[in-house]
Amino acid sequence: WRTALAIMASGMQEKQYTPSLLSFFIYNPKFGPREGEEEKKILFYHPSEVEKNEKIRNVGLCEAIVQFTRTFCPRKPAKSLHTQKNRQFFLEPEENFWMVMVVRNPMIEKPNKDGKPPTVEYQEEELLDSVYGAVLQQCYSMYKIFNSTFNRAVETGGVELLIQKLEKFFYRYLQTIHLQSCDLLDVFGGISFLPLDKMTYLKIQSFVNKVEENLSLVKYTAFLYNDQLIWSGLEQDDMRILYKYLTTSLFPRHSEPELAGRDSPLRPEVMGNLLHYGRFLTGPATLKDPDAKFRFPKIFVNTEDRSEELHLIVYKVNGTIPHFLYSSDSKMFRLKFMDALVGPQLTLLASDICEQYNINRRISGPEKEPQFKFIYFNHMNLAEKSTIHMRKTAGASLSSVHPDLMKILGDINCDFARVDEDEEIIVKAMTDYWVVGKKSDQRELYVILNQKNANLIEVNDEVKRLCSTQFNNIFFLD
Repeated sequence: WRTALAIMASGMQEKQYTPSLLSFFIYNPKFGPREGEEEKKILFYHPSEVEKNEKIRNVGLCEAIVQFTRTFCPRKPAKSLHTQKNRQFFLEPEENFWMVMVVRNPMIEKPNKDGKPPTVEYQEEELLDSVYGAVLQQCYSMYKIFNSTFNRAVETGGVELLIQKLEKFFYRYLQTIHLQSCDLLDVFGGISFLPLDKMTYLKIQSFVNKVEENLSLVKYTAFLYNDQLIWSGLEQDDMRILYKYLTTSLFPRHSEPELAGRDSPLRPEVMGNLLHYGRFLTGPATLKDPDAKFRFPKIFVNTEDRSEELHLIVYKVNGTIPHFLYSSDSKMFRLKFMDALVGPQLTLLASDICEQYNINRRISGPEKEPQFKFIYFNHMNLAEKSTIHMRKTAGASLSSVHPDLMKILGDINCDFARVDEDEEIIVKAMTDYWVVGKKSDQRELYVILNQKNANLIEVNDEVKRLCSTQFNNIFFLD
């Protein structure tokens, strides 16, 4: 986590190494119950070049750990195992299917004199179980929304189909996980909402209703502006993981060519009397070629009985991005009809939303470095707001504060998770920082204050001031 090199008195260098993924595997003990069939248990193993006997040995060790911990708590077996060099995380997302992630602990490599090998010190307590357990859960949730459950693959095409799906998905997905930047936001898995005035929100609601009325193939709609959600017709858990995919994978992938001047959306077409700036982020690159081959990503969303297979259409106009889940394969003529219906209206809506967005920014004040930074999360609607994190990249959400302070936030969150009552915790860090955590009625607020000579009363007053200015419509217990 500390990427800088510390220069020692002798002029030699001390190297810091961040957490890294050592291995990731999925197994089912029921698939290889007899001696000599152990390899059949292994459904996916990363890195794939590991020798077969070592894979079998590592999976067998995890089985033993799980079975041993079941003797103490049958319903809650092992979630993590701490060792000097690494930490293992366990998840049973479906009965008898186990996912295991092994993370190497951060370490410091100290050089020795006289040409001796450097001394390695492992920082065993730097990783938080809550953070990396949430990352492992995200791995399953992301797989599930694009592929449905493990059991469904087995029912459809046997174990061979499941192995193919796991290899295809996780080969790419594991490359996008940046363990060194995982923190409290991964625990929350929240959604950033865009506040709008009533009239603009009603216009969006009317637009969504009109689209779903005129396009019978559309089953669910969600509406975003840049990386902020405005409206969604999906269940919370589905929207949470789809939001993660859109904001950390799909949107950054398409913003890069735009910034480079390619595939710019600012190439208007005239539709009647309206300028039209829309384009599809998924599907065909152009609507002018009737023979163009295209397909939309499959999405599996939960319904009352079992997951429903749909397709994802993402459409963009000047930062305004509605996405639609539809139930059947879409033909080019249907897409042209959708483009003609959605594009002009969305162009007008985008102008209204952009104006409202700029008003909100002016009200919030100039973008100068404040005395405090905060993270807010609401468990009821998954609303999340952070001034600690900079803009998300394709693989990570970068923090603007020291990792030691982020770890304190994680520790406070773990304390909150152990109790149901409302709580407040104030911590004085070794540096000049104060860290405050408040939990009240399913809401959590974490504040980092940089006030060197402040006392407890002054810190408490500063947090109250923050609550009244930033959260004036949210009730926090004193």
